[in-house]
Amino acid sequence: MTVRICAFVLVRLLLAAFVGQFVLSFFVELPYRHWLALGALVGAVGIQVALARTAPRHAAGDTPEPVEVDPPMAGRWLALNSPADKVPSHGTHQLGQTYAIDAVAEPEGTERPGFRWLWPIARRNSAFPAFDAPLYAVADATVTHAEDRQRDHLSRNSLLGLLYLMLIESDVRGLTAARRITGNHLVLDLGGGTYAMYAHLRRGSLTVRAGDRVTAGQVLARCGNSGNSTEPHLHFQLMDGPDLNTARGVPFRWRGVGVPAGGEPFTVPEPVRV
Repeated sequence: MTVRICAFVLVRLLLAAFVGQFVLSFFVELPYRHWLALGALVGAVGIQVALARTAPRHAAGDTPEPVEVDPPMAGRWLALNSPADKVPSHGTHQLGQTYAIDAVAEPEGTERPGFRWLWPIARRNSAFPAFDAPLYAVADATVTHAEDRQRDHLSRNSLLGLLYLMLIESDVRGLTAARRITGNHLVLDLGGGTYAMYAHLRRGSLTVRAGDRVTAGQVLARCGNSGNSTEPHLHFQLMDGPDLNTARGVPFRWRGVGVPAGGEPFTVPEPVRV
């Protein structure tokens, strides 16, 4: 784990060196050819690729038993990128995402904007029913990390928007900090070495801070569209540690729902607070 942390630090230093050289080249003549400055960027990308391929994962036959928790949302939702369909569900073990799931709100009688090839290129978040939906604690827990200062950007659910996300935005975010990928996020210590992570939260919506004790069903934040996200949705996962850079994914089951497959709608009643 120490080697991985050092690698992440080295990536940050290489990126800082590349940006510094780029800016400096506008003011002074560098004592070497400009293309050599790309070495720092190439090195950062190479390390990131290596980290993705060697991300922590459970050995074959050593998959832990699913941890059952309450659903983090209420109402009618649609599952996307589910571990019920494939593992790793998001195509990578990195950032503890092995068994992660995405969910978008699709209330009865409410239309969720679909993918558009040409127009509109982007939509405001208010057009999506998931935006500002309350998110609940899945168990009694302690907050270990909470941040909600990143902005909620416009949707990326058009061809041009998706290409921008995949070819530019995702790569830039991936070369910086994990928090730029998850956007505003929350990590809960559920006890027993299990942690829950909620990602892409709405800016300024957190009702808790690190160190707070929360109870199952308590409103923690609101669904947003921050970080590496195509539209307002919740990214939820369980993992075996609080650090996204070193944690391994842990399978989950939502009480009363199970693990919905991608494209499967599911309905969750409002939580009952005791």
